[in-house]
Amino acid sequence: MEDNTSLTPQEVADILKIAKNTVYVLIKRGELNGYRVGKKVRVDYKDVVAYKNKTKNVKDEAPEPLDSHWADIFSAPLEAEEHIPERGFVICGQDIVLDVLARLLEMHPSGVRPLRSYYGSYNSLYLLYKGDVQVASAHMWDADTNTYNLPYVKALLPGTPAVLVHIGRRMEGLYVPKENPKNIKSWDDLRREDITIVNRERGSGARILLDEHLRLLGVQGKTLPGYGRECLSHLAVASTVSRGGGDFGIGNEKAAMQVRNIDFIPLQEESYDLIMRKEDLDKPPFKAILEIVASPVFRAEMEGIGGYDMTNMGKVVYTG
Repeated sequence: MEDNTSLTPQEVADILKIAKNTVYVLIKRGELNGYRVGKKVRVDYKDVVAYKNKTKNVKDEAPEPLDSHWADIFSAPLEAEEHIPERGFVICGQDIVLDVLARLLEMHPSGVRPLRSYYGSYNSLYLLYKGDVQVASAHMWDADTNTYNLPYVKALLPGTPAVLVHIGRRMEGLYVPKENPKNIKSWDDLRREDITIVNRERGSGARILLDEHLRLLGVQGKTLPGYGRECLSHLAVASTVSRGGGDFGIGNEKAAMQVRNIDFIPLQEESYDLIMRKEDLDKPPFKAILEIVASPVFRAEMEGIGGYDMTNMGKVVYTG
């Protein structure tokens, strides 16, 4: 066989007497040179020989295919020819756990190098409906049903069967200055005219939570001082409150832990979910996502971040 003969991953696996999936892992690790022809992965015969020569003194020529802490999520077979989208793979949402997911998806042998979009929950679902993103995330409360996300998925993805995968539950509440000088304690305080809010942008989960409670209270948002001033993240709201830019804001507990001179008043536990189109679930990167979010590796990362109840993490909570 000539040195420049181009081999498929299966042909490489047959020569090395290893699993096809291990070939992809070796390429990802940089231990075996590989390249793409279109969407197909190829390896030159000379590089296979070089790899064999490099490992011939090792007792077990077939290396440990996966680092031990990845073993239970790197189990699905990979068809690399099929797993790279034409226009990129985008995960949409603002939470830091999505950055963790993106990193792990890039490392997964069935994964891709995803792009990140930081739109809030409502726009995330709309972009999924338009086909501009592949994975959306949401934490939107519907007051009429006292449930999270599913009513919005049904409304914003008409005619699009979708799957909801649970990530975790976290506490939403009020950011107030240290020692709470205005004595703000509950949703009922939204009726007051002597307090100023630091608001979130339209379409964010926190903004929807606020607007739903205002609706239940019969209060028009425009009557709430500061309602028209918007920040683009939980952290920005908490920081603005800490600097005296408002009397309170709404956000999750995690951001409150990162900002000095504010207190957090817990009010409502919310559900944070991933949403994907049902038709995509058989594709390798989506299978990889399901494996990752149910894995001990992802759980350990979320435990490190803190602020989540992970009881049903990775569970598919709706298919329709």
